[in-house]
Amino acid sequence: MIWFLVFTFVFYAILIGSLAIGFKNIDDYIPQNTKPETSFSVIIPFRNEAKNLPLLLKSISALNYPNNLVEFILVDDASSDNSIEVINSFFSFIPNEERRGTFKNATRIDIKVIKNVRISNSPKKDAITTAIATARNSWIITTDADCILPVNWLKILDNFIQNKNPNMVVAPVNYKVENNFLEQFQLLDFMSMQGTTIGGFGINFPFLCNGANFAYKKTTFLELNGFKGNNNIASGDDIFLFEKFIKADKKSVRYLKSQDAIATTFPVKSWVDLMNQRTRWAAKTSSFSSLSVKLIGLLVLLTNAFVVYSICVLPFKTMFVLFMLKMSIDLLLFLPTIKFFKHQKNFYKWYVLASLWYPFFSVFIVFKSLFFNYNWKGRSFKK
Repeated sequence: MIWFLVFTFVFYAILIGSLAIGFKNIDDYIPQNTKPETSFSVIIPFRNEAKNLPLLLKSISALNYPNNLVEFILVDDASSDNSIEVINSFFSFIPNEERRGTFKNATRIDIKVIKNVRISNSPKKDAITTAIATARNSWIITTDADCILPVNWLKILDNFIQNKNPNMVVAPVNYKVENNFLEQFQLLDFMSMQGTTIGGFGINFPFLCNGANFAYKKTTFLELNGFKGNNNIASGDDIFLFEKFIKADKKSVRYLKSQDAIATTFPVKSWVDLMNQRTRWAAKTSSFSSLSVKLIGLLVLLTNAFVVYSICVLPFKTMFVLFMLKMSIDLLLFLPTIKFFKHQKNFYKWYVLASLWYPFFSVFIVFKSLFFNYNWKGRSFKK
């Protein structure tokens, strides 16, 4: 038992240390002097997002990019609130079947609202597929209805595409949080995923992405048959497509590390919603195609399980050593990550408490994702 524990922590330290090195290997992108030329179709599925849509729409209206090179496709996934009315309040619609319009009191921006066409077990994949069928531009970008987009978002993405010539671009996502434990805990959990994402690219082993800030060539999406083969899985509109692009041409999948590219979203407001959200994320893990990625997930699970075991069973001195060891290892990746995302202010205030709670939370989420259904946005999903 003791040797298994030692080997687990050694391999965990190697993993986190490698990702920390990888994080530093990815330089902040410095844009070149180029004229915007990439055409984007930005796809935003939404369901009951009336509270969040105003901030998203306001950020869209402020984007610094030629209007003739971008369209926005909002896909209504059977909303039962007043999301459509909220959107209408921002638009001056042209009366046609596509509900195409422009912002009121703003520059003309091509935006249309369409209904989701359900064909699978995954509402979000269906929404993206529905939108791509109508998209007229060469690059697809997906983001979420609860996001705020930075003013130079499309400009920096275009510059990166012109200079790096990728087929897919993964970009950073940040949380805007209040100073309370629930939201700070989510922030640290999310920052660990963002740091891991960047670190993976930095060691030439990309294995994570986030659909809230995700771009790819429409032609490549169609050549790879989109979500075919995984649309029976409710979540994973980002990661399974990401795996397809990696398998087809890993060098063409790039990470855009830039402050100008960071999309900002918000944490959920209750522990129940958090458990359902993280269960939804975890439920797709067993369907990853890469054995290496599954082994990484198993290593992280074992490490957290050992911490739980030590807290519940082992003497205080042993527990304290294991807990401090894991917390110190995690700092290797947390420190550069929180610096990039500018969360140093409250990090140390919540880090110890969050680190103590996280092993219990993560083990529970894995267990729940394996054996129970989960609810999300008023729907129940099976694993």
